Amino acid sequence: MRLNEIKQPLIVLLGPTAVGKTALSIELAQRLNGEIISSDSRLFYRGMDIGTAKPTIEEMQKVKHHLIDVVDPDETWSLALFQRAAFAAIDAIHARNKVPLLVGGTGQYVHALIYGWDLPSQAPDGKLRDVLNRWGKEIGAESLHQKLSLVDEIAAKNIEWQNMRRTVRALEVIFRSGIRFSTQRRKGKQRYPMLLIGLWRPREEIFQRVDERIERMFKEGFCEEVQALLDAGYSPTLPSMASIGYRETAAFLHGEMTLEDAKAQMRKITHQFVRRQANWFKETDPNIHWFDVRESDASNQIIDVILERGKWLLPEKEGN
Repeated sequence: MRLNEIKQPLIVLLGPTAVGKTALSIELAQRLNGEIISSDSRLFYRGMDIGTAKPTIEEMQKVKHHLIDVVDPDETWSLALFQRAAFAAIDAIHARNKVPLLVGGTGQYVHALIYGWDLPSQAPDGKLRDVLNRWGKEIGAESLHQKLSLVDEIAAKNIEWQNMRRTVRALEVIFRSGIRFSTQRRKGKQRYPMLLIGLWRPREEIFQRVDERIERMFKEGFCEEVQALLDAGYSPTLPSMASIGYRETAAFLHGEMTLEDAKAQMRKITHQFVRRQANWFKETDPNIHWFDVRESDASNQIIDVILERGKWLLPEKEGN
């Protein structure tokens, strides 16, 4: 039996930011005759490349990628939209007789897909959303997030306080339905047979890689990228600009903080983000096969697990 003979297989490659998912996912996709579906919410936005560590053009030419650069920074890309688009991408990859690899570090996006979350059915309430947005601007994103924690502590724990759009959406659903947002994301039916692969490094090493990445971002022109977004009319208060680094760098460009203070804030927030990611991808989760990416043969070990534990064989390349 070949991998492409199994009904709708899905390989899921997950792990914290800066662990090394991009390079390894490309290698695995090439070896598996696969295509990559990004589940990193930061990669949806066009023009936001350096600050999100988006795969380069050269990397994306090696393997077809999906759900990268799908909207402009002032457009909304919700969890429900992602879920529908990801399911469509996976089905299209299957139709091409290839193997889909879901890759990412945004926990709720990964979980919504692999567990088939039945997302809240509440239709958007424009007036209520406007009121909540104005409230958030008056008291600040962090204070609004604290208000959410008072009515739904679980939802608040799963939403970064900087992401006011998601905080507003959670409050909107709660106020409209009278039911906690966290209880409305029920697990649905798992749509595909799948194998979950987790990538691991020691926490301190990840922090070091994060800090080095931040320095590299500025050397590669991150200030220029943020300035270009500002010049194009994109406000630092947009939900997309809540991606770590953009608002801090905008504040530096506006003379509101020093560059070193902006970098320090980015390091702090990213380290906190890495810790929160561990709540989504637990090393004790028996459904995840964890691999130390520092080992030189990590990719071979992963392929072995795909073959042995998944009972799958590599598909033939097209034309073979």
